[in-house]
Amino acid sequence: MSDVLLKRLGLLKERVSALTDARGAHDPSADDPLRGLYVSPERVEHLLHGPERAPVRLDDAYGGAEPDDALGELATRFGLTPLDTHILLAALAPDVDRDFEPLYGYLNDDVGRRRASVALALELAGLAPHDPAARARFHPGAPLSAAGLLTLEDAERPLPGRALRVPERVIAHLLGDTRLDGELLGVVELLTGETIASPFASRLGALLAARPTTVYLKGRGTESGTAAEALAAAGLPVLRHDPVYGDRQLVPVLLREARLRGAGLVVGPMPEQTEQAGALVRALESPGTVPVVLFGSAPFDPRWSADGDVLCLDAPPGADDTGPLWAAQLGADAEGFELAAAVAPYRLAPEQIRRAARSARTLAVLDGGPLTAAHVQRGARQQSAPALDRHARRVTPAVGWADLVLPAEPRALLEELVVRARQRERVLGRWGLRAGGGRGHGVVALFAGESGTGKTLAAEVLAGELGVDLYVVELSAVVDKYVGETEKNLERIFADADRTDAVLLFDEADAVFGKRSEVKEASDRYANLESAYLLQRLESFDGIAVLTTNLRANIDDAFTRRLDLVVDFPFPDADQRLALWWQSLARVPCAEDIDPGPCARDFTLAGGSIRGAVVTAAYAAAGRNGRVTTDDLLTGAVREYRKAGRLIVGRDDNS
Repeated sequence: MSDVLLKRLGLLKERVSALTDARGAHDPSADDPLRGLYVSPERVEHLLHGPERAPVRLDDAYGGAEPDDALGELATRFGLTPLDTHILLAALAPDVDRDFEPLYGYLNDDVGRRRASVALALELAGLAPHDPAARARFHPGAPLSAAGLLTLEDAERPLPGRALRVPERVIAHLLGDTRLDGELLGVVELLTGETIASPFASRLGALLAARPTTVYLKGRGTESGTAAEALAAAGLPVLRHDPVYGDRQLVPVLLREARLRGAGLVVGPMPEQTEQAGALVRALESPGTVPVVLFGSAPFDPRWSADGDVLCLDAPPGADDTGPLWAAQLGADAEGFELAAAVAPYRLAPEQIRRAARSARTLAVLDGGPLTAAHVQRGARQQSAPALDRHARRVTPAVGWADLVLPAEPRALLEELVVRARQRERVLGRWGLRAGGGRGHGVVALFAGESGTGKTLAAEVLAGELGVDLYVVELSAVVDKYVGETEKNLERIFADADRTDAVLLFDEADAVFGKRSEVKEASDRYANLESAYLLQRLESFDGIAVLTTNLRANIDDAFTRRLDLVVDFPFPDADQRLALWWQSLARVPCAEDIDPGPCARDFTLAGGSIRGAVVTAAYAAAGRNGRVTTDDLLTGAVREYRKAGRLIVGRDDNS
């Protein structure tokens, strides 16, 4: 407990004692054991003609400022007058020292009312409830009530008789408790630890330190880190709140917590609905008291602000190098692998990096080995937004380069694509090679080839190499017959993908990225509008996307120009088919004399069909409780040929 607060309570108790003695000296019912339970005629006479209150000097009544004076510091932060400070101290006294309860009951002339009333708090300051300046300290707009430091109970009573109560969080703060308010648990996060501020965040932090204000950062999802960096650069603790996890009724509690701590607020992403966003901004505005940094993707509407004092800024692209922060969090544990390459695809805020590092260490302990790049990437993936799960099917990569059978040229292009995905923030951001016109930092590639040649598998390998998840867009849930709905669905996907570290796969992309046509009827014009939207959205995309098609000629040339890479997946030759057969059989129990050579030579199947043939052979072997034989492979190959409607020369139809 604060010694300074105890000292001030001791001085208040002396004042209470003096007032009690003064009451007893003139009150004829002072010794009545039933005093406070009824009003005697003598008591009425005393109330009507009792002595006037002696004036009390409030200035310096509780001593001047002292070191570790939590109450004095609170008074400064909340702009309290000496009378406000006295009222607050009188109101919280019974919550800290139970001796005040019977004393207050006596002074209130009611043994059941053991808290300070408005009249009692003013009487202890030598003031009367009819003093308009004194009554004004209890107005809802006055500092004590407006800041949530004091509540008035017993609304049905006249103001002088209303009891005063100080919220427990305020009392706990004055006693040295640094925990978050219980109402904020689960909806507010206290960010601690050192952070590396970008030049933009440093400049914004200097502004917020000089003039606490409300700032709105418009961007695509990485602004939380920038906002936290700015407040940390201003030398402030940071409270982070996502409006999704709390209602607007908590805003006064949030602002009070920030002022108690001398902290700044990071709030976002802002609601997409204009009415909700405006209500939240107006509730959070606190000019000159708490620096608030809001962020979101929606354009700022000046009508959101009640006083028009919100500073709206475009957040800079997420081009800051987070490598040093990763290294600081993982330290010597990351010496066994190339940390920079492992974390390059992730665009995480500083606090997310800290949580990811803790998760990575926990995963390493669970596996019983040293920390690896896979642990770090799994920890980082846990911090990515899960919003894409609503619009796409998530695939956790379970394959690698060894599972991919390709000629040298397309494989080299895939390796280049990995480099582009890892280094895009450096090249397009810090090196300034991003073109103008609002273009993003995204990497977009087209995989073209016949069905079964490995396009989807390659996308999974790419995601696995980068250490992120693969999201397959279900085009059936995207394309809509109603005008404009397809664009809305795609925008939701792109917006969520911008905020998620993942690879986005548009399978059979020519369904939405097809060629534009000459306008001959109304439907052609609307189809061309969809294509125009996609062209613009691809340019501003910040993530990693792969488009696949069986017919490259169907993709509009304007889309092709905006692609970073086009990878052609050729149909496998005999040697590659043999390698695919052996690869598919790698974990299957086989007969010792099995030979997939004839299948590779005689059946021109792509990789997907070869896998289907091996699955058929495996089921045949499992059905007889044996091993896969060459005949089983031939049966599977024939089955795949027939599924494709292809002619098999020299074989019986029943074979």
